[in-house]
Amino acid sequence: MEEPRETPLYLERVDPNRNMARFYVISVQPTLFGELSLIRNWGRIGAAGRSKIETFPDMEGLTRATMRLERRKRRRGYVES
Repeated sequence: MEEPRETPLYLERVDPNRNMARFYVISVQPTLFGELSLIRNWGRIGAAGRSKIETFPDMEGLTRATMRLERRKRRRGYVES
C-alpha cells in the first residue's frame, strides 16, 4: 500500500458551462497523541470552503481512506492544478 503524501493534494474541478469552480484539498497531519489526522477542505474556488478532520490510530487506515477519497474525486472530474 502506498504511503500518504507529505504535501497536501490540491484538486480542482472547473466547468464554465455549468458555472462550476470547485476545489478539494487532502492533507495529513500527526496529532499530539500519536495518531494521524486526515484533513479535508473543499468548496468554491475563491471562498473559504468547509473542512472535516478524521483521526486514525494507524497508517494503514489513513492510507486506505486517503486513496479512496482521491480515487472518488478523480472519477468525478477533479484534476491537479
